[in-house]
Amino acid sequence: MKKKLPVRPAATRDEEAGRLAGLVLQPRFPLAEMEGAIREGLMAFSCAAGLVVIAEMMEAELSEVVGPKGQHNPARVAQRNGAARGSVVLGGRSVPVSRPRAVMVDGGEVALDSYGVFSSRDLLTQVVLERMLAGVATRRHGLVAEPIGEVLEDRAASASKSAVSRRFKAATEAKLAELLARDLSGLDVAAMMIDGIIYAECCCVVALAITSDGTKVPVGLWEGDTENTTVVTDLLADLVVRGLGCEAGVLFVLDGSKALAGGVKRVFGDRAVIQRCVLHKRRNLEDYLPKDVAGRVDVQLARAFNDANAARGLKVAQGIAAQLEERYPSAAASLREGLEDMFTVRRLGASDLLARSLSCTNAVESMISVVQRLCDRVTNWKDPKMVRRWVGVGMLEAERSFRRIRGCQDMAAFTAKIRAEVARRQAKPPVDAKAGRAVA
Repeated sequence: MKKKLPVRPAATRDEEAGRLAGLVLQPRFPLAEMEGAIREGLMAFSCAAGLVVIAEMMEAELSEVVGPKGQHNPARVAQRNGAARGSVVLGGRSVPVSRPRAVMVDGGEVALDSYGVFSSRDLLTQVVLERMLAGVATRRHGLVAEPIGEVLEDRAASASKSAVSRRFKAATEAKLAELLARDLSGLDVAAMMIDGIIYAECCCVVALAITSDGTKVPVGLWEGDTENTTVVTDLLADLVVRGLGCEAGVLFVLDGSKALAGGVKRVFGDRAVIQRCVLHKRRNLEDYLPKDVAGRVDVQLARAFNDANAARGLKVAQGIAAQLEERYPSAAASLREGLEDMFTVRRLGASDLLARSLSCTNAVESMISVVQRLCDRVTNWKDPKMVRRWVGVGMLEAERSFRRIRGCQDMAAFTAKIRAEVARRQAKPPVDAKAGRAVA
């Protein structure tokens, strides 16, 4: 059974690397022994030379602890104890090396920073993750790896399909844990977009936060069988536990799902300001109408939704519903459902560019499109846990290319309007539903 090496945090590796930088070396390269590597090119020669340097670094570091080899030292605190087999990470592979050993006089083995830095499997795992995200199949990692020379290639390991799969699984589990453990207390969240994505009969509901300066931040995901109210409620409750600040109010931009709105209202109550996605409404309406009618109605509806005067836009949309009532009553009913929530952002006075960004769920759908590009390569989904891993790492991959939303320069002023709206709601006296009047 092979002994597992401990995973070293990045901070530890940085400290070790800093100590190694203080070593003074004069490496000697046996060029005759490297003749084959020289013929194979600069990369192969560099790898061979690198192994020589690593060996001398380990020897120099060991000499600092136990003293020079062959010299008597009655005050020594450790003594050499031969060598042991080990491995270092080189070119996305694990290459075997021989590492010198020493034991302390009072017991315990001397740990070499040089070996700890270059043998860290974190670097290997990161290479595997990046290649997988770039679309390299597990069986092709060896083909895209850097050329390290024929001799080292024959000795290298950790490039097999199963090894790559294990490392990718470990990396995605770590990334998912990172996403789900993010501390949200430091985020000044002004808006939140929620949507779902389904793979292998598992629906992952994802949340994208937008801060008061327009920055987009993926904050969580929760899985279930559908976008039901329970799943959304649990997702939002988890965000609150992790520090999501919502006392002053948050704008929620949702698609047409009633379950999403129900979950938001259950968790946040009157602190939630809801904007329904105008694009979802337009797409849904097309399914109720003949093609020629749908095109004409969509143009009119788009103009209404983009009207800077929210009251006028709502009146036009209501007029469109009235026109459809006689021949297409189902289309009219679909249009009227949640219609006032289509104009929330415009009603609060957002600038035109910002209103176009926050009146639809394009931002979260853009993130989901990155997730889909990754997940569409999977042909054998094993369980919901696997779906969560892939969706989570896809969200973090999308975050790497995020830009602030369009109209972000107006976001601070609009955030103040959202919070003023919530304050106005909370200042109203509660209403007695039976009596139909305010309660003092």
